[in-house]
Amino acid sequence: MSEQENKKIVQAVFESFGRGDISALLANVADDVVWNAPGSSSVPHHGERRGHEGVKDFFGQLGSNIAFESFELGELIAEGDKVVTRWTARGTHQGELMGVAPSGNRAEVSGMTINRVSGGKIAETWTNFDALGLMQQIGAIPEPGQEEEATAAEQEEKGLMDKAKEKLTGQ
Repeated sequence: MSEQENKKIVQAVFESFGRGDISALLANVADDVVWNAPGSSSVPHHGERRGHEGVKDFFGQLGSNIAFESFELGELIAEGDKVVTRWTARGTHQGELMGVAPSGNRAEVSGMTINRVSGGKIAETWTNFDALGLMQQIGAIPEPGQEEEATAAEQEEKGLMDKAKEKLTGQ
């Protein structure tokens, strides 16, 4: 297949994902696909999933935890049988995600995916995204400076409590 045809297949998969149409997505994915994407620690091989069932599991977990409002494609760059895509997703954290309870926070995450196309379908995919930024946006990890502010506020509160105790006890 030509590089342009490969790009069209990859674009169709991303558009299907953005619509939440897993059936259309799977129509462009090989039966024995190897799908590599960050995920829960319960998934063997650091997020590797195999076959249509693995892909359905990945999107089932993701879709039930993040309500996607938009999914935008940036560049699609093809060379040989590989297509690299830059993307941005926006959504609301509504279910447990990577062990983090639902926060209701809106999040925006950018990432890149490399797909290998074979026989007119995606045979392998590797995805990386800004997981740290996502975890900060859903409140799982403090952003830089937040931890120091919280510690300072706790120390100030403790100091006020100590002063109140001293006044009450006369010590």
